[in-house]
Amino acid sequence: MEVPAVNLKAIVLVHWLLTTWGFMAWLPSSYAWGNFSVLGVGVWAIAQRDSLDAVLMFLVGMMMTLLTDVVHFGVYYPLAEGLAERNRDTFRFSVGMAILSLLLKPVSCFFLYQMYRERGGDYNVNFELETSVDSRCTTDSADSALPIRHY
Repeated sequence: MEVPAVNLKAIVLVHWLLTTWGFMAWLPSSYAWGNFSVLGVGVWAIAQRDSLDAVLMFLVGMMMTLLTDVVHFGVYYPLAEGLAERNRDTFRFSVGMAILSLLLKPVSCFFLYQMYRERGGDYNVNFELETSVDSRCTTDSADSALPIRHY
């Protein structure tokens, strides 16, 4: 199954719009600073089409904001009981857009990872301790220098 191509500009634009709407009524300024700074890295990734670092930093930033958004929602989600009807509607709209942005972030991260791979990135984690230990602590050279005596 082939993954459809998604434009990096579309990802940045959608998340910018949803972050703006989500910040409208109830989230603190740290939510805006975190998300808009990551979107700034996304603009860098758009401007430098060949930059592997820009896409990787945008991908890592999106994953970090996914975590911080959950923390913001858990800490700052207020009860909307004391709001007037107009403010309650604005609050509901803002909460809906912030949650929609949060739900779209894993999908965006998937497409960003595909773009990272298309630009030549390869993320392989090797935890092979045996090869690194063997290469530093080999005793072959010391054993081969000693004469072998057979009794």
